[in-house]
Amino acid sequence: MNLQQLEYIVAVDTFRHFATAADKCFVTQPTLSMMIRKLEEELDVQIFDRSRQPVVPTEAGELIIAQARAVLSEAGRMKEIVSELKGEVTGEIKLGVIPTLAPYLLPLFLPSFLKAFPGVRVKVHENTTEQIIEKIKHNVLDAALLATPLGDPAILENPLFYEQFVVYSSKDESVMQKRFVLQEDIDVNRLWLLEEGHCLRAQVMNLCSLRPTQSEGRQLDYEAGSIETLKKMVDFNQGVTVIPELALRDMDKAQLEKIRFFQQPAPVREISLITYRLYSKRRLIDAMCEHILAAIPEEMKDYQRGEITSLES
Repeated sequence: MNLQQLEYIVAVDTFRHFATAADKCFVTQPTLSMMIRKLEEELDVQIFDRSRQPVVPTEAGELIIAQARAVLSEAGRMKEIVSELKGEVTGEIKLGVIPTLAPYLLPLFLPSFLKAFPGVRVKVHENTTEQIIEKIKHNVLDAALLATPLGDPAILENPLFYEQFVVYSSKDESVMQKRFVLQEDIDVNRLWLLEEGHCLRAQVMNLCSLRPTQSEGRQLDYEAGSIETLKKMVDFNQGVTVIPELALRDMDKAQLEKIRFFQQPAPVREISLITYRLYSKRRLIDAMCEHILAAIPEEMKDYQRGEITSLES
């Protein structure tokens, strides 16, 4: 048994295809298959059910693969220990970010982070929460920035800041007559939402006590794929939408006039940097957290202000 064999079974589990796994590991498929067969023979157990497509682990295989991930994570930690002893922050970090956060948070901290650590390479993957968690667990991603809590015991959450929700409205909506908005002021039949799969959609539906059937009968029913699309729908089709606070930073004066804040305590979402509980690259991830916190306004870091209310998905 060796680390290479463990990398191969993890790759097959991740991509659920022997040829794809071999390609990602830069070996031929016969070589990868032979090495996995040897491991199965050594352990006297079948790790993968090859009769199914896509290939899936057997019950015993799932336990073995989980242990392989732990072993590989600890092995990767050795290089990190050496770098820490040398005082270095180097290497590659594969970072997942949800689409409702990526365009607003990444520009705030990535330039300074990359300048401070020229030996670091960041690969950003923009995905929904569900996709990100799956990739974190399969070691495709090292860490991710998304809304929490997740309630997943396999995931380690490091809360960073709390982002208020605000209302973005066309000028003829009744909410524009108010200085501060209550949840019940929002007409759910005039509300534009993100498409299924976005955690922000679930949070807004929860905020507005919205049932899916309440939007039936509208002449135009559109589920957007981004916050920018939601704003366009309000601009050109009237109505309202609910967006997170960081999205205000890119708005011009005319757009900011369409913003209304919620009455305190305002609803918020918690933003965390998450990792798999067995993870390496700790110094690199800690350094990224420091740069994010340095870029975020102080008032967004304090959950104990007594002015905000957590809104879970």
